[in-house]
Amino acid sequence: MKQFFVACFCLMICVSCSQDKQPIKGETAYQKEQNAMFKDVTKSPLKEKDLKHFTGLDFFKVDSSYIVTATLQRTPNSKWFTMKTTTERVTKERIYGVLHFELKGVKCKLNIYQGKDLMKSEGYEDYLFLPFLDETNGIETYGGGRYIDTRIPEGNTMVINFNEAYNPYCAYNEKYSCPVVPRENYLKLRVEAGVKAFKNH
Repeated sequence: MKQFFVACFCLMICVSCSQDKQPIKGETAYQKEQNAMFKDVTKSPLKEKDLKHFTGLDFFKVDSSYIVTATLQRTPNSKWFTMKTTTERVTKERIYGVLHFELKGVKCKLNIYQGKDLMKSEGYEDYLFLPFLDETNGIETYGGGRYIDTRIPEGNTMVINFNEAYNPYCAYNEKYSCPVVPRENYLKLRVEAGVKAFKNH
């Protein structure tokens, strides 16, 4: 009888281990990295109740036509301004430049921003922030728009991968303070790439 209980206990441990070691979902290394971070209780922006049921973010199918090479028109004399966030907090930003590119046959342009405080942080000296709105917002994607992280390029072109567009953290938890996407960064087309809206449990 004792051996039976020991065997059952070992089986329960094995089942538990196999459940904990479920493979990380994702079509690309970027998606797997995002899902791993969201599953990590020490890093995840998810609320506790959502973390319990989390199996992976919902992404559009990866599409190479949403990887574009943009021309960067630098704006070195742009002034610092106050960017609103979803809370009372504000951030100091400036337009680092204007990106010109073609997406799905449509000529587009987006302002790309540099943060005054962030550029003083170690590892973020060359960080640029690309927030955008598009016609999927409020339907398949988060209503407040999405972000893309980039770095200052050496030349005057930048590769923008919309497959790596992600939601601000306030899309998952209202405790976060997220920059509000400026209206001038609205793309008048559907960007069917990157992460979709988060469905709460």
